[in-house]
Amino acid sequence: MHIARTGLGVAAATVVAALAVSAPGTAAPAAVPHTLAVPAVAGHTLVHGVSSPLTSEQCQAKWHINCYTPLQYRTAYDLNALYGKGVTGKGRTIVIVDSYGSPTVQHDLDVYSKQFGLPSTKVKVVKWGHVPAFDPKNSDMTGWAGETTLDVEMAHAVAPAAKIVVVETAVSETEGTTGLPEMMDAEKYLIDHNVGDVISQSFGATENTFPGSDKGDFSSIKKLRYAFQDANRKHVTVLAASGDGGATDMKLDGKTYYDKRVNSWPSSDPLVTSIGGTQLHLNDKGERVKPDSVYNDYGAGGGGQSHVFTRPSFQNGVKSKVGSRRGTPDISMSAAVNGGAWIYSSYDPTAVGWDVSGGTSEATPLFAGIVALADQAAGHRVGNIQQALYGLYAHHAKANGIVDVNDGTNNSYQGVTGYKAVNGYDLATGVGTVDALKFVPALAKASRHG
Repeated sequence: MHIARTGLGVAAATVVAALAVSAPGTAAPAAVPHTLAVPAVAGHTLVHGVSSPLTSEQCQAKWHINCYTPLQYRTAYDLNALYGKGVTGKGRTIVIVDSYGSPTVQHDLDVYSKQFGLPSTKVKVVKWGHVPAFDPKNSDMTGWAGETTLDVEMAHAVAPAAKIVVVETAVSETEGTTGLPEMMDAEKYLIDHNVGDVISQSFGATENTFPGSDKGDFSSIKKLRYAFQDANRKHVTVLAASGDGGATDMKLDGKTYYDKRVNSWPSSDPLVTSIGGTQLHLNDKGERVKPDSVYNDYGAGGGGQSHVFTRPSFQNGVKSKVGSRRGTPDISMSAAVNGGAWIYSSYDPTAVGWDVSGGTSEATPLFAGIVALADQAAGHRVGNIQQALYGLYAHHAKANGIVDVNDGTNNSYQGVTGYKAVNGYDLATGVGTVDALKFVPALAKASRHG
């Protein structure tokens, strides 16, 4: 089975302007059946020599997209007042799981932080298994290094004082029969050893590609849930990107899409909070010039009904939308490439500099930062947030910092009709997005674990 990273990038590097780090396909080491990385955007030529972030106006002129800094995100998500109260993620740890990692992740975070006047933080790297030496000519490794960079910098942008642990696994996710169990083993080990309060997963595999799924046998997925069950017991929050294929997703070959609605795991797991994607429309100060839309440009926010899991009790209040199945996403953050985030990387010596990246693998670490803030505000882990999240949505959602996304845009993609963003919960953005100043204390208060 093919497992895709869920980020999309538009590279604007100093030496090579290529498209870009976290395309949906991945390449595995030669001994493993693999598919090569597929560019996120075909046929675009970008300007060379971007050595520092540009304004949105300059990005529009060069690439016809908006591009945002963490300072704009902080305004858009109403974070600055929280920081003023000392809620910065201090004392909390975000765990990020990626294959191979990046050899320059600490340096790159330091450069990123300095650029925007943020305090940097120490990134602890945990190597799980015999992680091979980084090869900048290996497209699989550079793809995952880009993903790692995006994950770390976005989590840090929201929770600047939180500790970050990057878990590097030794096997690429191209073949789930080898990659996913290793990731789950790594997660369970860290949970059992009390490392981390929230786990951010920017990867997923279409449910239909798991062994046995063609016969309606999803035991291969259910056998992989042990890390999430452990997290649930230990009150660790687990997040996963809803994917970048809209209401569809990739087939086993990692290149083509299903011509019907499908969903992806681990996002579809009821023990996981599924993070969907929005498109922000901001001015240079980070103020909204119009309400958020569904992410749908060089990818589209994943969402729909699970083929594996029935509707969990926390979604009973939205059964008119999800039916008898588990519905995704649960909540959404910025993911559009047109409105993407500036990130800095130097793991590829031929492409050192600043890129604009998007995808639900941007949204997921952004929300991991929100959870870290809530953990700090609560004075304990908020743990599995599903019951609390849907409770906040059902009762005074706006006062609780849940912002509806309802502009009628949709996550139709690759010819498969998706779902519209309408009033209330929908299968394009979940309950919506967040106003952190209200949402963080509300989530902290609603979490029951002391």
